[in-house]
Amino acid sequence: MKPYPFTAVVGLPDLRLALVLSSISPAVGGVLVRGEKGTAKSTMVRALAGLLPSVDVVDGCRFSCDPEAPDPACPDGPHDVTISHRRPAKLVELPVGAAEDRVVGSLNLERALGEGVTDYQPGLLAAAHRGLLYVDEVNLLHDHLVDTLLDAAAMGRATVEREGVSVSHAARFVLIGTMNPEEGELRPQLLDRFGLTVEVASSRDPEQRVEVVRRRLAYEADPDGFAAEYAAEDAQLAADIEAAQRLLPAVKLPDDALRRIAEVCASFEVDGMRADIVTARTAVAHAAWAGRDEVTTDDVRVAARLALPHRRRRNPFDAPGISEEQLEQALRDAQPPEPGPEDDGPGSGSTPEEAPREVPQGEAPQGEPQQKPSGGQQKTVGAGETFKARVFRVKGTGEGERGRRSRAITDSGRTIGVQPPSVRDGRPHLVATVKAAAPHQKARGRDGAGLKLRRQDLRFALREGREGNLVLFCVDASGSMGAKARMREVKSAVLSLLLDAYQRRDKVGLVTFRGNAAELALPPTISVDAAASRLEGLPTGGRTPLAEGLLEAARVLRVEEIRDPRRRPLLVVVTDGRATSGPDAVARAQAAAGLLAGVTTIVMDCESGRMRLGLAADLAGHLGAEHVPLGDVAAESLANAVRARTGKAA
Repeated sequence: MKPYPFTAVVGLPDLRLALVLSSISPAVGGVLVRGEKGTAKSTMVRALAGLLPSVDVVDGCRFSCDPEAPDPACPDGPHDVTISHRRPAKLVELPVGAAEDRVVGSLNLERALGEGVTDYQPGLLAAAHRGLLYVDEVNLLHDHLVDTLLDAAAMGRATVEREGVSVSHAARFVLIGTMNPEEGELRPQLLDRFGLTVEVASSRDPEQRVEVVRRRLAYEADPDGFAAEYAAEDAQLAADIEAAQRLLPAVKLPDDALRRIAEVCASFEVDGMRADIVTARTAVAHAAWAGRDEVTTDDVRVAARLALPHRRRRNPFDAPGISEEQLEQALRDAQPPEPGPEDDGPGSGSTPEEAPREVPQGEAPQGEPQQKPSGGQQKTVGAGETFKARVFRVKGTGEGERGRRSRAITDSGRTIGVQPPSVRDGRPHLVATVKAAAPHQKARGRDGAGLKLRRQDLRFALREGREGNLVLFCVDASGSMGAKARMREVKSAVLSLLLDAYQRRDKVGLVTFRGNAAELALPPTISVDAAASRLEGLPTGGRTPLAEGLLEAARVLRVEEIRDPRRRPLLVVVTDGRATSGPDAVARAQAAAGLLAGVTTIVMDCESGRMRLGLAADLAGHLGAEHVPLGDVAAESLANAVRARTGKAA
């Protein structure tokens, strides 16, 4: 069945342009497509492959070497470059759950030790060389694969090293990823590697939605016939891309355009210089696409809109995007001064930062407490600044998903021993394998150098690394927590812990309790920014149903143990320790704490004032938890305490 035609996709002009520009100039660095499900992200990417010009490759080369410039280190080389053929550019899809050997390739250790032969089987990176590498749901990609992609994207090569045997080959590709932000954000390192980013959303125009459905149904009824209807348009677009590729080397980037790029990047305070470089490359590609031989302000404007939104985010809680007014102001600031009267048009007054913001009815200015429209005693207080939080870890050693929090047995990390002989996967342990094979060499008739290995001789390494955990926040939102300054501190601390969870690749959930009940405000998810959003809008007021909060936390952990048994939990109870809802509130809270025995728990003590009852510390005792005062959540406070204690000891 033929793929859905690229030109048949309705709307999405920014995505269409970003994919085309990356095809014209692979040096741009690929495209990240962010958007809700069902917005044709994957459809457009898969259709793009059919528009790319064909490539010449050396016959018999599994690594797609260019006959004009073959890779001197190619594992299939040296090549006879006079024998080549032309083939279509490839679109290679990298599954989210792929093993590392499937991505970078694998070495046959048995042949390497026994015969001294480097038997290398190429992986997906080799297949994607000089083509497209597509990762659907790229935000769900395991850390070890992210690291592999980062290395290949930065170096243009893929390297496989196994027990002293090393193989390297060229791996230059256009990286295209799609993701649904609701399912979690990307690591900053990988996010920055994407040259361009595009936000897509389904149209709210009924006529456009009707056309989308009409075309999709027509395609499903007759894929070949539908593709034939758009064949001419696709062919014309492919010819335009090829023409732009030929024009690209001749496009000039004058100094005034380069200054505009620098002015824009400085205006948006992006980190590093990659933003300037990518914006410049994109502007050149856009000029070639427009048929111009010199970059103009319009090219810089388009390039900045595509290259900067994801680079100005300081943490996962920041919304992506750039201000159009700020972009225009930066472009105007970069224009050389001209004689004549001052321009009284847009931009001559206050900057976007200075312009007063119209506050909707019922909304307080940013940074001030916001009153919930429903009235009563409920109120919402915003968070203060985040900070670097202390690292809390789950006790013991797990076997969970790769991450950066707690100790775990993983397939990467430092080698701490040898797996039992029954374990037949992972990375081989060279010394243990040789020891297992050595006693049998005479019986196997070994003659000369090398070892005669059998599959049963292979031993695999036991490795210790770090895992990601389930961090479940159980937050007291009762009236005793509602003091404006105190609740702002609480939210800042929890947001800081959420940021730490994001960096350590944890799953997070949020339980809140107030009045006479508790609720699961956010089911466990890897979308840390969703948790931050729920926390930011959390209202406070009413009595303190501490028992109900702990019972709900216990219920959530039981369900998650069934759904995701390998991910160990870390419970963070945020409270002042009071229990005031219902009869025997304190006794019921202590009984509920008993249900959480064995769970690694942190009690963040939010009690304030001169007269303190120490109730949160008592709760920590019943939970078997670590008691941490709110002011000690910051990593700096722990460092200061250690320094003070060290100084006293000295």
